[in-house]
Amino acid sequence: MKNWKFWLGVLISALFLWLALRGLGLEEMWETLQDANYWWLLPGVGVYFLGVWARAWRWHYLLRPVKAVKTGTMFPVVAIGYMGNNIYPARAGEVLRAVVLKRQESVPISASLATIIVERIFDGVVMLAFVFLNLPRLAQLTADSGFVGNIQQVAVWGAAAFALALAAFLLAAMFPQPAEQLSRWAITRLGPVRLRPRLLEMAEKFLGGLASLRSPANALMVFATSVVIWLLETGKYWFVMHAFPFQVDFFTLMLMNGIVNLATTLPSAPGYVGTFDAPGIAVLKAAGVDAALAAGYTLVLHVALWVPITLLGAFYLAREGIKWSEEADKIETNPVQTS
Repeated sequence: MKNWKFWLGVLISALFLWLALRGLGLEEMWETLQDANYWWLLPGVGVYFLGVWARAWRWHYLLRPVKAVKTGTMFPVVAIGYMGNNIYPARAGEVLRAVVLKRQESVPISASLATIIVERIFDGVVMLAFVFLNLPRLAQLTADSGFVGNIQQVAVWGAAAFALALAAFLLAAMFPQPAEQLSRWAITRLGPVRLRPRLLEMAEKFLGGLASLRSPANALMVFATSVVIWLLETGKYWFVMHAFPFQVDFFTLMLMNGIVNLATTLPSAPGYVGTFDAPGIAVLKAAGVDAALAAGYTLVLHVALWVPITLLGAFYLAREGIKWSEEADKIETNPVQTS
């Protein structure tokens, strides 16, 4: 509560909630929620968990050069991580799943974090691909959408950022010796003297976590898996849509998925409050969906994305007997000891 990043996220969420709810008839939205056919959430949740399993397989694939861990072992850890992302600020769940995997399989945290960052880069690339694939459709949407009208420029800058990050990681993976020399040079000149040995060890493990990207075939496999993951998540958008009396095509939902998930990279309150809802409502309104209907659908979709994986992750975390507050304090007070 004393962390300024937490309060920055709360302020950004409040701003996005205001954008989402301004001019909205809450009584009309309540009526749409009462009339919804919630049975459609069941296949939506099923498709979403298929996507989570695919995420576990992707992480298993990325970590193979470090240690072979079965997908079935990865699945609970991934669920714990997504639970952490939903409950704690600053995507703390990513660190949490690295901590859990170290406890279970003795995989160095720095190596796990390297693969997790790679995952996020590929996710960003796919999200931007969803947006770029639908740029003609986006151009046809009405301008009365809050901020969706400027998404083309945002997508261009975002594409440049993710492309640079992906290129840097691919180069580090394909040329490990120069990358190690560069990291060693930076640490020995810029790192605190007492921490240099530990930092050098962490850098070595981190670069080891990129080993799966040394093969172009492996990088292509990770990208293809990422596409499947996000198509499955868009499938959940499609199933939940059938609970409400409106229809948009699958490509519009892909566009919504891309924009929403790019927006949730912004700091926000835990659970992506506001940063998920405002752009989702805006895209649907721009596509001609009634504002109250768009708000009701987006709210239900957000809850359906948040609750099942959070409950499952909490169950797995309790089964592990881990107290996240203790692990977080340990990481915050002495982060170099977590590698």
